[in-house]
Amino acid sequence: MEQSNQPNSNPAGFWIRLGASLLDGLIIGLPLSLISFLITGKWDENIVTNAISFLYSLLLPIYWYGYTVGKRIVGVRIVKVNGEPVGFGAMILRNVVGGLVYTVTLGIAAIVSAFMVGLRSDKRSIHDFIAGTYVTHNQP
Repeated sequence: MEQSNQPNSNPAGFWIRLGASLLDGLIIGLPLSLISFLITGKWDENIVTNAISFLYSLLLPIYWYGYTVGKRIVGVRIVKVNGEPVGFGAMILRNVVGGLVYTVTLGIAAIVSAFMVGLRSDKRSIHDFIAGTYVTHNQP
């Protein structure tokens, strides 16, 4: 399959994005939770684990061409709609502002986003629109 380097080309759909998120949870989230439990003896929310998870999802795509570990495994990455790599500002918008929108709407916006990724031709979710990003199969 020929790969296009045009902006907004070769977008990644719902299932592959979900798979990448699940892999991130298994490979990064589960070990973090286990280490946290071994240190604190508690399974409930731990600020250190939450901070590390937040920094992972914020910083790794900036320094690793839009990939997280899960995204790299399934072969998708986050880029700006103009095809440029994501930066700190875009990832703050995507993670923090997008997360606030999902929280304020009590998860309704997250459900809407899932449908957007599944049904729109550009496969962009609400947090993608906020940050000016999309998820693509294109390699850097």
